[in-house]
Amino acid sequence: MNSSNGSTRRQLLQAGLLGLTVVPAVQAAPAVPAVFADGPPEAAPQRVGLRLAENLLRREHFLYPNQTLHYAEVVTWLGALQLAARLKDTALQARLAQRFAPLMQPGHALVPPANHVDFSVFGVLPLELYRQTGDARYRLLGLAFADAQWDRPVPGGLTNQTRFWVDDIYMITALQGAAFRATGDAKYLDRAALQTTVYLQVLQQPNGLFHHAENAPFFWGRGNGWYAAGMAELLRLLPAEHPQRAPILQGYRRMMDALLGLQGEQGLWRQLVDRPASWVETSGSAMFCFAFVVGVQQGWLPAERFGPAARKAWLALCAQLTDTADLREICVGTGAANDEQHYIDRPRAVGDLHGQAPMLWAAGALLGEMKA
Repeated sequence: MNSSNGSTRRQLLQAGLLGLTVVPAVQAAPAVPAVFADGPPEAAPQRVGLRLAENLLRREHFLYPNQTLHYAEVVTWLGALQLAARLKDTALQARLAQRFAPLMQPGHALVPPANHVDFSVFGVLPLELYRQTGDARYRLLGLAFADAQWDRPVPGGLTNQTRFWVDDIYMITALQGAAFRATGDAKYLDRAALQTTVYLQVLQQPNGLFHHAENAPFFWGRGNGWYAAGMAELLRLLPAEHPQRAPILQGYRRMMDALLGLQGEQGLWRQLVDRPASWVETSGSAMFCFAFVVGVQQGWLPAERFGPAARKAWLALCAQLTDTADLREICVGTGAANDEQHYIDRPRAVGDLHGQAPMLWAAGALLGEMKA
């Protein structure tokens, strides 16, 4: 059922493959499935991922106006940590952890409040550091954010941070999924699955794509990318018998089919994915590439159709990287609006972390599955 009217919302609240060379590192890289092997060295996911991680480490922190850490840096940092884990690159892990160390001080100014979906995703960083190090201090900090997200659920069991923006699903599933990895407690998966299922019912349209928000009936590229990535992350964790897994997988496949038909000739997607006159945008394209790669690896998507499309997207994205590993043609941060021109006129940036992050996720995914 697809609807964006208020009554429905209230009712719901209540109720090729990638031929890519792996470049040897200081420490051995994980085994890559044969279907992802062999390709141009400059697009090797290990090489690209390490360049992107170094790019992050060179930067000053990216902050909100309130001077707390911005979610775009959080999810870029997460991608770098996950890359380091896949590569078993302990030196990179240590440098990324060292960058986080000051934030462990009680009341540190960069740590955001846990009162908004974009702020709360901060918790994925200490939870990933806990997964990699076993240091319980990280676990305590991360779980505080995951549990605060559900401390006052609204009727129907959704987080009180619910706003029905398509962006939310990655933020929520990343945090609750990280809490599940840290604890093994199924309540975290149940929360993420419920939220994802209700958002599917409210925002996914008959063509398989997602409106940005209930009052923003446009298929914004990165907004759809957040949902694509969020579903891929959650489906990796949901057991086959989970009651929400089937509808989420169905929604994911419908979306992937739609995106496959809208991929541009050069391999990328547009700022408004269904508008051929809209400009080519890379952050959403990187998120779609990530979702395709994961889907092929997990067997959710047929390799003969989605493998070549994922390869094409990855190579096109790599061609958009500068010598300093800054991605070009990234839409800047964008709120929901009931105005198509609002999306078309958004400024384009080079090296914006909204684009650097999904490039890291895609590079990591191409290196193979990471143990939970």
